[in-house]
Amino acid sequence: MSETPDSAVRTYTEQHRAAFLADLAEWLRIPSVSAQPEHAGDVRRSAEWLRAKLQETGFPVTEVWETPGAPAVFAEWPSEDPGAPTVLVYGHHDVQPAAREDGWTTEPFEPVVRDGRMYGRGAADDKGQVFFHTLGVRAHLAATGRTTPAVTLKLLIEGEEESGSPHFRALAEQHAGRLAADAVIVSDTGMWDEDTPTVCTGMRGLAECEIQLFGPAQDIHSGSFGGAVPNPATEIARLVAALHDEDGRVAVPGFYDGVADLTDTERALFAELPFDEASWLRTAKSGAASGEAGYSTLERVWARPTAEVNGIGGGYQGAGSKTIIPSSALVKISFRLVDGQDPERVQEAVTAWTASRVPAGVRHTIAFQPATRPCLTPLDHPALRAVARAMGRAFDRKVLFTREGGSGPAADLRDVLGAPVLFLGISVPSDGWHAPDEKVELDLLFKGVETAAYLWGELATALS
Repeated sequence: MSETPDSAVRTYTEQHRAAFLADLAEWLRIPSVSAQPEHAGDVRRSAEWLRAKLQETGFPVTEVWETPGAPAVFAEWPSEDPGAPTVLVYGHHDVQPAAREDGWTTEPFEPVVRDGRMYGRGAADDKGQVFFHTLGVRAHLAATGRTTPAVTLKLLIEGEEESGSPHFRALAEQHAGRLAADAVIVSDTGMWDEDTPTVCTGMRGLAECEIQLFGPAQDIHSGSFGGAVPNPATEIARLVAALHDEDGRVAVPGFYDGVADLTDTERALFAELPFDEASWLRTAKSGAASGEAGYSTLERVWARPTAEVNGIGGGYQGAGSKTIIPSSALVKISFRLVDGQDPERVQEAVTAWTASRVPAGVRHTIAFQPATRPCLTPLDHPALRAVARAMGRAFDRKVLFTREGGSGPAADLRDVLGAPVLFLGISVPSDGWHAPDEKVELDLLFKGVETAAYLWGELATALS
């Protein structure tokens, strides 16, 4: 009996499993830590390694693209089909810092396989999820008898995501013509858990600021001057206390401009997930849930904007007492943003709110980090249904839908290219992104290979 396309994909994938894992391990041995200047050469070596491997995979165009920081990798494989849609895959080849003394069981850049898992920095975030596309496209060709993909396939794998993607927007704008696509696939996300295949439909944006308040020109005696001059530490506490109202809403005027409430359909999709709040709280190491009134926990972390105090300080904090009025105090705040919010308008609103609350005699500064825009996939987009079908074929079960509370540069591609962004990831919460003993589940990694193999045909049909 001849094989079906799906069984042919699985056969091809299994035949090349060992070689694929050996290649991935070789890539993981390159410590491409973009945040540490001493690893700049390793980040470049990682880019060159990937470019060569994509050429070996069959991509006729493979290039390293320079930025003022770390290099990115671009590849293209045109489809021979007239009118075939174009799909761009995004990922990143840089990784978080890691050292054995952080708590790793083994060396973080010497990958090992134990109990069906590959351990190593970047195994899940994001080298493993980038690399499954190389075997996926080859399985797609082998199972269909094609010599080119069913879509014109492009890859853009950046080298600075773990450092905030400071040059990514400019890179996308510089090469917008070559990156043009009908859809973007982001493989830098995850699934609900090992038994629940899910497709992410949105990521929040991010705006971060540091506010400093300055009072006396130096620390002064709290007995001689206390109660008669403004205290920056007191004022920073008042500022933080005023950040939310009694219902947990952010109290900055204009903060919610553009935010649309969840639809009944979106809430129903969230409710389908096997969410256990007690288990979630154990993962969060928290004794209780909290947040904006009127919303569930999942709705709060996925679909509502937030303001969180990341750090606060000022004055004497050593042993014993030191009776002073401190000369300065500071607070660091991060704002997670949802679709409809403009980071620039949020920054303007926070700036105006801060200025309105600083009393006479206190000088203040406010500095923002580069912002990340939120990104949301329309639930009725045919490309989203194609991703869900491809994943459903790989996992042989119903695919559910999630969002993610984190942030990434996906919205830059949406805005620059004018194309919808879809998310395809197979990582699970236990993979330990950014943590010691990061790993990827090998069974899920190869489900990612299968999903990618089916995806190009599904998207060719959906986008035609």
